[in-house]
Amino acid sequence: MDLDMILKERRSIRKFREGAAVDPALVKEMLQAAVQAPSWKNSQTARYYVVMSKEMLGKVKASCLPEFNQKNCKDAPVLIVTAFVKNHSGHDNQGNPVNEVGNGWGCYDLGLHDSHLILKAKDLGLDTLIMGIRDADALRELLDIGQDQEVVSVIAVGYRDIDPAGPGRKGLDETARFY
Repeated sequence: MDLDMILKERRSIRKFREGAAVDPALVKEMLQAAVQAPSWKNSQTARYYVVMSKEMLGKVKASCLPEFNQKNCKDAPVLIVTAFVKNHSGHDNQGNPVNEVGNGWGCYDLGLHDSHLILKAKDLGLDTLIMGIRDADALRELLDIGQDQEVVSVIAVGYRDIDPAGPGRKGLDETARFY
């Protein structure tokens, strides 16, 4: 699939096909695409925690997601918890922020990585939903995520069981200025 088609067809899917497993090799391809994204001084602070076993999927969904997100990803066979190493991107070698954005650079870099990940998923015939409302402390404990990392999102991955229309998008006249 070419990039324009991927961008046009990608959607946030809130209903996944029940019982449709995802080959772990496809998840690895998605993660390989993610690590190709740029990052602050090539710091590569993105971290991924891939949940695929039925037991762990049940635990994460039940104890780390609010009810509406549990419903949105009910039949998703893969959850990818995203995090970044704090105090590195946007910081000097002593861990001091180099501008007012600070750890915002870690979020920015992770967003670039996650964008690569979800676009590759679409290229592989998979669909995704990025969920930012989650219990970071519960995820940290359940998946043994260190305090040196900021838990950002949970990405549900699977095969869509719904074909939603694309949302409207603002035009360049509202989002860009040319000088």
